[in-house]
Amino acid sequence: MTRGEFYRVAHPTEKDPKKSRVFVVVSRQALIESRFSTVICAPVYSIHDGLSTQVPVGIDEGLKHDSSIHCDELISLQKSVLTNYIGKLSLEKLAALDQALAIALELTESRQLRVAR
Repeated sequence: MTRGEFYRVAHPTEKDPKKSRVFVVVSRQALIESRFSTVICAPVYSIHDGLSTQVPVGIDEGLKHDSSIHCDELISLQKSVLTNYIGKLSLEKLAALDQALAIALELTESRQLRVAR
């Protein structure tokens, strides 16, 4: 398992109306390779609202149709449920994911400097 990979997860949460949903792994690689049993993932939806926290993805990434990664809805999932591999992000899309995550979590450079002081 690596950062930027897509997995289809059956019944990811009790509130999700779908029988399965695709997620992309967004945790840092050190956590993925650690003894911890969970990783942070972002859900993939067929709806794309054009928000800066959404990354458009589709057939090039192994999906059936155009979709988007929603970085405002991060979730921690057990590694054991991430078994149905779909595909992975290109380096260009991984950079777009990083930018969307930074926006979603308000990780701007000026904010980081203020926190460090």
